[in-house]
Amino acid sequence: MSRTERAAADAHPMLPVPYQVADRAAETRDCVTLRLAPTRGPLAPFQPGQFTMLALPGVGEIAISVSGDPAHQDGTLSQTIRAVGAVSRALHDAPVGTLVGVRGPFGTSWDLGCAAGRDLVIVAGGVGLAPLRPVLLGALAGRPAYRRVSLIAGARTPAEFLFRGELAAWSARADVDVELTVDQPAAGWDGQVGFVTEPLARLPADPARSTVFLCGPEPMIRFSAQVLLRKGIPAGDIQLSLERSMKCGIGLCGHCQLGPLLVCRDGPVVSYALAGPLLTIREL
Repeated sequence: MSRTERAAADAHPMLPVPYQVADRAAETRDCVTLRLAPTRGPLAPFQPGQFTMLALPGVGEIAISVSGDPAHQDGTLSQTIRAVGAVSRALHDAPVGTLVGVRGPFGTSWDLGCAAGRDLVIVAGGVGLAPLRPVLLGALAGRPAYRRVSLIAGARTPAEFLFRGELAAWSARADVDVELTVDQPAAGWDGQVGFVTEPLARLPADPARSTVFLCGPEPMIRFSAQVLLRKGIPAGDIQLSLERSMKCGIGLCGHCQLGPLLVCRDGPVVSYALAGPLLTIREL
């Protein structure tokens, strides 16, 4: 992309930049991680927790969190997609070579810097592990900066865990605590059974020196936050990633409104001190 094209793209955030599917890795029966390479020039580097708007001509556009390693920004984007609707299914099924329009990166990011010198707790439910993967990779790359690092990840079944190879490698490390749990017993599974709130409740935590990142279904976020608050962890030390119907990515259309927030502009990463009261209002 020339300097003129770059300036035009920066000036018009609604203008997609062409990327091409360079690689695809099946994660589960309905999730795939696509590696997207720019065909002319890359977008700006992403921060952990941010998202892009991915478009397929004639199909539509959706918001997808970036799941790549923040330390290896070579211009490509790694995005983990679950097939749940027309656009996500088309992206999920896209073969290598498919052209994809990309806008972004948009939104707020996980504040990993605020966890320096503290215990870092990462709690992921289902595909919520995708936007949290950059956080764990970033923390492990700078491991001496943190005290205890803990990952609690849940899935409906063992086959539905994302990044299973990396989960095994992380579990084998001595400098990170990994607890995996599934919703129901399954053949061949000898790990924990239950929701993420159960290992979270058992986790030793210093309320004055803990930072927590949450991502997953909203009920999981609410119940996990309640466990953390009962442990004495302040709501301001709990960060979460919101999910709403983001259509424009830049706060213009209002589809992602949550009370006073426009999630694409003011989120998706916000503190529980801000989002907690809003998530208890049924009408929102």
